Order: sequence, then structure tokens, then C-alpha cells
Amino acid sequence: MLARPSISFPALVQQFFCQHLTQQRGLSPCTVASYRDAFMLFLEFVQGLHTKPAEAVTLTDFTPELIQAFLDHLERERGNTVHSRNIRLAALRAFLKFAAPWDESARHGIERSLHVPMKHFVRSKPEFLSRAQMLAVIGVADGSWLSRRDHMLLSLLYNTGATVSEVISLRVSDMVLDAAPACVRLGDQGRQRNVPLWSTTVKEIQQWLQLNPQLCPASAVLPNQHGGAMTASSVRQRLALAVRRAAVQQPELARRSVSPRSIRHTAAMHLLQSGTDVSLITRWLGHENPVTMHNHARAYRVTQHRALGRLAQPDATMGRAAGGSSLLEFLKAL
Repeated sequence: MLARPSISFPALVQQFFCQHLTQQRGLSPCTVASYRDAFMLFLEFVQGLHTKPAEAVTLTDFTPELIQAFLDHLERERGNTVHSRNIRLAALRAFLKFAAPWDESARHGIERSLHVPMKHFVRSKPEFLSRAQMLAVIGVADGSWLSRRDHMLLSLLYNTGATVSEVISLRVSDMVLDAAPACVRLGDQGRQRNVPLWSTTVKEIQQWLQLNPQLCPASAVLPNQHGGAMTASSVRQRLALAVRRAAVQQPELARRSVSPRSIRHTAAMHLLQSGTDVSLITRWLGHENPVTMHNHARAYRVTQHRALGRLAQPDATMGRAAGGSSLLEFLKAL
């Protein structure tokens, strides 16, 4: 068997991110971004520990001892959870498996490094809101442009169970409103899924588009006040404001930590409680494996099989209207 030609470490990293992950494995942009973050944290850790620039790192530096020290650093100094630690380790493992054939001299060390274990942890039960709490958070728009935008944001998160990255990436062309049933296309290219919309959500979207005639098919459905797409931090800020307002009606919300992920769990739990089949909810949320939903199902023991969409839609209407080093720089630019 012919040996592969030698390749520099920076070139190997670029090939891993630009070809292997995207073209060969077809991973989503969110997963690639997670791998990139893990790699940047590791390289910055190596720089601080050995005062070695990222370009000078080699595959032989990926020792089990260094990887373990990096994982301990994540937990002890950065305050990462065990789950986050394991995600970073999974990214390093993926790179090492890809890189091993390119450097025969480092193969033995890589094999040892691949045996650094994931850390066991007990996954907590999903946090979710009651129906009354969720409807209080969605609230009723007061008629201003910003209020109507936020109301639609929260309605879409609850209706679709979308992630933050999915909801801020929505374009007008992703809305299929003239079909039966109406739906919205979520997910990345190659992994798109159609999620049905309640009639109230459809009406709200139609009113929003009428209010904003400048939006074209390529425009963000949820723009900021300058016309660009909302950011993830902006979504979390607007949700926090909505929760504070809702706490007047539902005082328990003042003691809860409510995130966009909480709303995603809430959508899943309410569907489970309504008797919707786990496999349908799995497809709705875009999970690759129904096992992901088992933690929800075990918590609430829902076993009946009913049609998707059995969950009643919220009876809420909108008000009327009145935007370092070159290797690290490469990773940051991904």
C-alpha cells in the first residue's frame, strides 16, 4: 500500500474542516462550528501551556496526557459541564481518526489518544414549561413592530420546536403557506424537514409579511430593526424580556431559567402529553435517532399513538401595526 504524501498540520486542519466534515461526512454548519470551537480551544490551550504557535503543533502533540489536561482545564477553569467536555472530546477524536493515515509516525500515539474516555454523567430531566406558562410567555402583541416580531418569534419556537440557529436562519422562501397543511422548512441543506404550522401561526406570518412588504424570498423572516437577521444573543434577550413580563401572571417563572432550548423541550413534552407518537416528534424536531426522545418519554411515560398536530394551538392573536495566528484566523472565519 502506497504511503500518503506528507502534509503540514495547518493544511491537514483545513482539509478536515473544508472537505472531510462538509463534503465527505455532510455535517451541518452547526456541527462544524462546534468542532471548530473545540479545535480553537485546544490550540489556545496548547499555546498557553507550551508557548507554541498553532502552526507549530504536530500530530505527535496530541498525546493522551495533553488531551486529558485540556479536558480537565475545560471543566475546572472554564466551568464547562461534563456534556460540553464530551462534545469537545468527540471533535478531537473525529480529527485524529481523519488525520491518522496521513502520518505513520504519529499513528501509535493517536491510537492511544483515541482511548481517552468520555466522562459518564447522569442526564438531567428536560426542563419545560406548563401550557399556561408557555402561553403567558408568548403573550399578546401590543401592536408595535418590535412586539409583533417578538410575538411571532416565540410562536414559531413553540409551534416548530426549532433551535435558535434554525429560527434565525429562516427565510421567507422557507414558509410554505399555500399547502395543506401549511409548513415551514427547517434544518440545513440535505437535512431539511417540513414542520406543520397551526392556522394561528399561518395567519400571523401572513399578517407579518403584509406588514413588511419589503421582505423578499431571500429575506430573514425575523429581521432586526436594521433589516438583518436576528442573532442568537438577541433571541435570548427578547425571550428574557418576555419571561419577565409573563412572571406577572405566572410568578413561578421568576424562579425559572427559561431558554430557547426550554421552549424546544416544552414543545416536545406537550406533544408527548397529548399522545403524539415519539417517532413523529423525533422527525418534527429533526433528531436523527428516536433514542434522543427517550429521555422525554421515560420522564412522562407517554405511550399512546396519535396524529401529529393533535396539540391544541395557542389562542393568541397579534395586535395591529402602528434590523491571532493564521491557523486560528482560519478557524475563526469558518
